[in-house]
Amino acid sequence: MSSSTRLVMFDLDGTLIETASEIKDAVNDTLSYFQLQHVTQEQVNDWIGHGTHRLLIKALAKIKNCDSLEIENWTELKNISQVFNVYYQKRCGTSSQLYPHVKTVLKNLVLNNIRIAVVTNKESIYTHTILKQHQLDEIFDVVISGDSLDTKKPHPAGIQYCLNKFQLQPSQALFVGDSSIDAQTARNAGVPVWLLPYGYNMGQTIESATPDLVIQNFSEILTILKISL
Repeated sequence: MSSSTRLVMFDLDGTLIETASEIKDAVNDTLSYFQLQHVTQEQVNDWIGHGTHRLLIKALAKIKNCDSLEIENWTELKNISQVFNVYYQKRCGTSSQLYPHVKTVLKNLVLNNIRIAVVTNKESIYTHTILKQHQLDEIFDVVISGDSLDTKKPHPAGIQYCLNKFQLQPSQALFVGDSSIDAQTARNAGVPVWLLPYGYNMGQTIESATPDLVIQNFSEILTILKISL
């Protein structure tokens, strides 16, 4: 793989950046505004993966003890979502942290003429804010957010967009993520997938997603691809 990999695509939340704490803060800011019960960090961790709007729906469904479909049809959802958007934009980058070795690995991939991309379900306004806050906004060749295309993960459109842009075959690419959503997305595109165990996988073990490889930390990407630090 070291000689053929020309593109590495990354998930964002739980892969590049630990974001769960500030997402939880923004959710609870919103719930406080509407005098609703707060949610826990553990709950938020398990809800991450399908974008913040879907996460907010899951939080409201839990609090109101109903299913997500009922919340989706709730007339108050639009108003609550607007308030959440304000709070989360303010929270982006306030308590999130880059995982160890992220900048070093990205820099060395670039130095070795390997294209790098982000493919996330996070909405673009938050994706770009948090990348900028962590000085990653100019390093990626492509950033695909949850609202960049007509579909989002696990649909393979984001990966396919990157492959087409650089005129590469699936065998020349790699997807690095932290969840079964990432694994399914990569499989749907025919791309190898490596998963990290420290992110957010909806309460399931990372091994249950059956990736091609589980890597324990970010620096292993360079080691396995045989790229020197």
